[in-house]
Amino acid sequence: MLSLPRFNYLFFLLAVGFAYENLVPVVPFPQKVEFSSLTSRKVLNKNQFKIRATQPEVQVEKVVSAAMRRYEQYFSTFKQFPPSSAGYITEVRITVLYTKAPLQIGVNESYTLDTRFSVVDLSAETRFGVIRGLETFYQLFNVSGKFGVIRGLETFYQLFNVSDGSFPSVRINDYPRFSFRGLLIDTSRHFLSVDSIKRVLEAMAMNKLNVLHWHIVDDPSFPFFSVTFPQLSGLGAYDQNHVYSVSDIEDIISYAEDHGVVVVPEFDTPGHVLSWGKSLPDFLTPCPGKGTFGTDHGPINPSVENNYVILEKLFAEVTARFPSNFVHLGGDEVPFGCWASNENLTEWMHEKGLKTYAQLENYYEDRLLDIIASMNHSYVVWQEIFNNGLKIRPDTIIHVWKGNWQKTMASVVKGGYRTILSSPWYLNYISKSLDWKKYYQVEPLDIDATPAQKALVFGGEACMWGEFVDNTNVLSRTFPRTSAVAERLWSDASLKDLDDMAFRLHAHRCGMVVRGVPAENISTRSFCPMEFSGYDGYEL
Repeated sequence: MLSLPRFNYLFFLLAVGFAYENLVPVVPFPQKVEFSSLTSRKVLNKNQFKIRATQPEVQVEKVVSAAMRRYEQYFSTFKQFPPSSAGYITEVRITVLYTKAPLQIGVNESYTLDTRFSVVDLSAETRFGVIRGLETFYQLFNVSGKFGVIRGLETFYQLFNVSDGSFPSVRINDYPRFSFRGLLIDTSRHFLSVDSIKRVLEAMAMNKLNVLHWHIVDDPSFPFFSVTFPQLSGLGAYDQNHVYSVSDIEDIISYAEDHGVVVVPEFDTPGHVLSWGKSLPDFLTPCPGKGTFGTDHGPINPSVENNYVILEKLFAEVTARFPSNFVHLGGDEVPFGCWASNENLTEWMHEKGLKTYAQLENYYEDRLLDIIASMNHSYVVWQEIFNNGLKIRPDTIIHVWKGNWQKTMASVVKGGYRTILSSPWYLNYISKSLDWKKYYQVEPLDIDATPAQKALVFGGEACMWGEFVDNTNVLSRTFPRTSAVAERLWSDASLKDLDDMAFRLHAHRCGMVVRGVPAENISTRSFCPMEFSGYDGYEL
């Protein structure tokens, strides 16, 4: 078999700049690919094609059965292509080693995919590796002579005899480089419908992302319906049409599981809580004219003991309703000026022996982390908690989002903490569609640290903050720009060639478009064989 990387002996191909990745137009690119033939390509037999599990318990398991239905539906939209000399692919046969592994960050997502025979073998350690393997199988599908495998290179099209609707004959061993590969959505600034969030989850699975960081509430609105405190959304949401009910959140979490995505909710405190104060007397710190957005109130008032009772009850509900073993606690952009202007709070600080507002923040965070620790949950905080010198627990995960990220991450891992990178991947900073290139060129481990310290880099996350996105544009603004981040977090660090990635990214973008994701274009002159025509055809 021919093994990748690299085809050093394929002089003709390399002499004209044809990259080996183009033979397998997959994003994120797999860790290891072996070719049994460069010319033998089978065609999908649409009339006979099926996806099935070899184990009866896997065939009916919720996540696997949903994935099998989904990908059979994806393939059903294509016409039947003429046969190739190599024959047909008629079936994908799935085997799962550990059928009961729960969905959590760090679950085994590895898989092996073998397309050399009429029956394709897909084996995975867990149910979630099945989802990743089926997505790779779909992306191997060549729906047009100029799409994906050798788009625009007619000489090589003839050389490889790439028939419409064909698959390369390969064996793939694949697994993610990082455990945490996330995408942030913000539903406080602009509400996203349940259907929009589901479509985001579908696109995440197409890019092998595994964490939806749901920044669900913030200053502008509180759209989370709390059974314990129904008045939070009753008064804090934009209106009652812009609230996620208990059943809405259950539906989103279940749909996320079907796509191999963990939902991590963020309830950011002690700042970013203006919407909370609309229903909770004495919850916010009074500071006339010096509060959030020029209002009369700022962060949570740490001196009010009942506020910790409220937080304990609310987070008990949150951690019970979100089965993830993680919760994001925020902790960024706390306006000390509001606290400093409140004489009663300053007097209380003196009584407690707190001399600075960083110490006041530390007091609050200590109380909050005690609450979360009692619930047996892991947690993530924004980098200010680390930067401000707060006394944080050894299991705290530091989320880096500001500039000079290499220095911050090096300091974090040298301190023995795990870290997540977002600084260079703020998608809401729009320049132009080619900004995917700068996202792709980021290397999360490009920090001054030892190998053991670099092992504390948990992964990364693209952030689509909601100032200027809603149902109308969240998907097109997010994809395929996030695809570049997804490959950096999944694939081997040696993949750096922008031309190679542009080639595969165009094919991948078209593969998302045909499946109902309005992923924006990445070049000034290109086309997809089937352009976006709406979301119809895919049942949510």
